[in-house]
Amino acid sequence: MKPLYFFLIVQFLAPIKLKKPHFILALTFTFCRYTQTHSTLPQKRHREKKTAQLPSPNQRHSISSMASMLLRPILITLFTTFLISHISVLKVSAATVIFSNKCPHPVWPAIQPGAGKPILARGGFNLQPNKAYSLQVPPLWSGRFWGRHGCTFDASGHGHCATGDCGGSLFCNGIGGTPPATLAEFTLGKDLDFYDVSLVDGYNLPISITPIKGSGKCSNAGCVSDLNLMCPVGLQVRSRDKRVVACKSACSAFNSPRYCCTGSFGSPQACKPTAYSRIFKTACPKAYSYAYDDPTSIATCTNANYLITFCPHHHR
Repeated sequence: MKPLYFFLIVQFLAPIKLKKPHFILALTFTFCRYTQTHSTLPQKRHREKKTAQLPSPNQRHSISSMASMLLRPILITLFTTFLISHISVLKVSAATVIFSNKCPHPVWPAIQPGAGKPILARGGFNLQPNKAYSLQVPPLWSGRFWGRHGCTFDASGHGHCATGDCGGSLFCNGIGGTPPATLAEFTLGKDLDFYDVSLVDGYNLPISITPIKGSGKCSNAGCVSDLNLMCPVGLQVRSRDKRVVACKSACSAFNSPRYCCTGSFGSPQACKPTAYSRIFKTACPKAYSYAYDDPTSIATCTNANYLITFCPHHHR
């Protein structure tokens, strides 16, 4: 076997997953063996047929070289075609995130990428009731999504939202939302995606995350209860008509190290659940209720697409 041929083929096969590895490796061995032995076949036949009509050694070498030149491209083409039809290239796939609005009012989904990650859909868009929007998310992306409501924008995209506002613009362009806002957080990995719904920055809309066609645990995440109906008075955000439209976190409302898990409370051992975070956790057990909440609030899945639903339990 010629070492160079075998080395090149092994290097080609290294980054790919073979559907029939034993058969393909056997074919590889046969191909390499052929490249070594085909030029000696006429000489073997010559020893078996000692006749005066056989060509001279120089002529035999010329015929062998010509046969090699003709057959080798054909064999390589067949070999390559066979490989292409029996392999699947390993790659990190993009994910599709579908936003669905089941609220009785419009929602303006907003997007903030993690550091160094691209801005998607200019950072925000409008989503009318009973409508859906599909977004392609690149591999290894991380960031957060949230919903804004009570928004008014002019033709240039300038305006204001009652909750979740991002600098008074329709397109957030990388700017985070003003708390309180319910966050859907994602980190897409090569082998495993991490996602959760967080109330650490407060609550404004019910949100659920549902993985689609993934493998692994792939559990749902979310806060599907209407926390505005049970929000403590000290955390309430009210609209001009006095309706509760959002619920602050205790950290945002009181700016205390005890509630923000900062200073002497800046560790899981020191920062424990409070009466306020327990209200959030009771209403939304699958969401993060404060900074050092139970890590089981994080869900994982592999090779999935995701459905983010606003007001998933709204009854029309």
